[in-house]
Amino acid sequence: MSEQLRYTFKIIIKKDGPELFEDNQGESGIMRKDALALSDLTLLYDRFKRNINYLRISITDRCNLRCTYCNPDNLVPKLTHRDILSYEELLRLVRVAVHLGISKIRVTGGEPLVRRGVYHFLKEIVAIEGIKDVSLTTNGVLLKDNIKKIKQAGIKRINVSLDSLDRRNFAKITRRDLFMQVWEGIESARYEGFDPIKLNVVAIRGQNDHEFQDIARLSFDYPFHIRFIEYMPMGNSNFSKSRQILTPEIKKRLQKIGELIPVPNLINDGPARRYRFKGAIGEIGFISAISSHFCDQCNRLRLTARGALRACLLSDRQTDVKGPLRSGCSDEELARIFMHAIYLKPTGHKIAEDQGRTVNGKMFAIGG
Repeated sequence: MSEQLRYTFKIIIKKDGPELFEDNQGESGIMRKDALALSDLTLLYDRFKRNINYLRISITDRCNLRCTYCNPDNLVPKLTHRDILSYEELLRLVRVAVHLGISKIRVTGGEPLVRRGVYHFLKEIVAIEGIKDVSLTTNGVLLKDNIKKIKQAGIKRINVSLDSLDRRNFAKITRRDLFMQVWEGIESARYEGFDPIKLNVVAIRGQNDHEFQDIARLSFDYPFHIRFIEYMPMGNSNFSKSRQILTPEIKKRLQKIGELIPVPNLINDGPARRYRFKGAIGEIGFISAISSHFCDQCNRLRLTARGALRACLLSDRQTDVKGPLRSGCSDEELARIFMHAIYLKPTGHKIAEDQGRTVNGKMFAIGG
């Protein structure tokens, strides 16, 4: 067995129910080949008994925006076509993940719609038996011209990044004057019946915090789910911590509009805490990765554009899957690599406790 498969696992989930499995050679031992069969697995748990059922796939590090918080150095990614996983490789990994218990997929980037062939790829993922939900995160720039292709692929839910409603401020944040193009894309998605449409707002003091109330008021006129996301220090960003604005302060500002009425979270909801203003047709959500992290409920695994499995967004620890995949390993061996990545999933991140800590990986390459 190659060094890439010298992994330690403690948890194997069998058809007759969850059971802890500790390798008889100890934590540094080699996983027995007969301890894992894809047909035996229906649920996947980590060491902390979290059910991992959600895979986020970054299909490219390319993007047609240059957001200051995501790409602070304004660098153009230079991964070659060979550097990223092919669609065939991605689909094989998704099928392995589904056998392990993954049932929810989100396709991200970079900007996923800039990659050629993405619409056929989305259709292929939707058709995989065992997947209950496939969604897409986009910056909206290419949405208007391609919304029918996305719908025909079987996608019903989309998330759109929208940090400003002001054209000039949008251009300042994204370094591209494309606000109207994005807004028209959002309107096109609404017209085509996508539901819900989630608008993601990364909250940064001195950049868009003066617009929070205007953005939140959209929920009175549109059925959007507007989510305010705490900025996470990633990619060696030069952003000062003083520019970070956390959920308690955001909520306080929005409560000047009216009372925020809690909305119960559903079983397949993400980490956002949901609210609604009285009389509003849309919702307000808060994703508080720093001030009130949700690590104890985290159910996700990420596959980066470069071909690495990342169990925690706010940790640089990751497991290479591209190398073994291209070396001819079996699906069972790929499953063990997935299990190893899950085994490495920490109990929680330490960003809030370690004031100077950042994550070296860049968001556009990881897929937030």
